[in-house]
Amino acid sequence: MENGGPDRAHRRPASVDDVTVQALGKLSEALETVERVRGHLYSVHQLTGSADFMLDEAVSLFMQAGQTAIAERIERELIGRNVIPGRWTFQLVEEFDDGYYGEFQQVERDARNELAGGRRHLYEAELKERRRTHGRRGHEALPG
Repeated sequence: MENGGPDRAHRRPASVDDVTVQALGKLSEALETVERVRGHLYSVHQLTGSADFMLDEAVSLFMQAGQTAIAERIERELIGRNVIPGRWTFQLVEEFDDGYYGEFQQVERDARNELAGGRRHLYEAELKERRRTHGRRGHEALPG
């Protein structure tokens, strides 16, 4: 890269070829997608918990309205119910984090360490360098 290009942490080691940089970039992109999945899973966890607590208010209102059969059914069948057999959402989150997500992170980290000296986002750094207008304000390679 030219002087003023990516900082040292984002420059490809001399031994790393274009296809390897592309492969590492695709692996990183896949991990970013799994990060989004994780966020959605936490949304499911929080939204399901919120809905469960809303049921308390629904039960109270049904009781005030004299609709005890519906209130009792909600208490019996929905409040505190597992979302899948034997599990609340916190257990899904923990299993995802400790299993698939944790392994995905480790594989991506190991590939970067083995192939690129641990450097991250080489593909993106080179893409930025190709796409920016050199010498133009707002297109600087680095902050400051």
